[in-house]
Amino acid sequence: MSQEKVNRYKEEKANRKQILAKEKRHKMYMRIGGGLIALALVCWLGYSVYDMATRPDTSEVTINTTALDEYLGSLGTEE
Repeated sequence: MSQEKVNRYKEEKANRKQILAKEKRHKMYMRIGGGLIALALVCWLGYSVYDMATRPDTSEVTINTTALDEYLGSLGTEE
């Protein structure tokens, strides 16, 4: 059992540079991927806000003021 540990340690020590290089690449890929995801979210959010701000107002509100006009018209006349 102890000899297996020694052999594993020697193998790890011999390949330490390759192992560290692999770990560095993995960390770099994770940072790049996370950055791309964050950039995509920021761009999507910015586009959504811009689209909402520049969208023309298409809602038309129709108010029937006939009753109000008749009431105001009747105030001016005295019977």
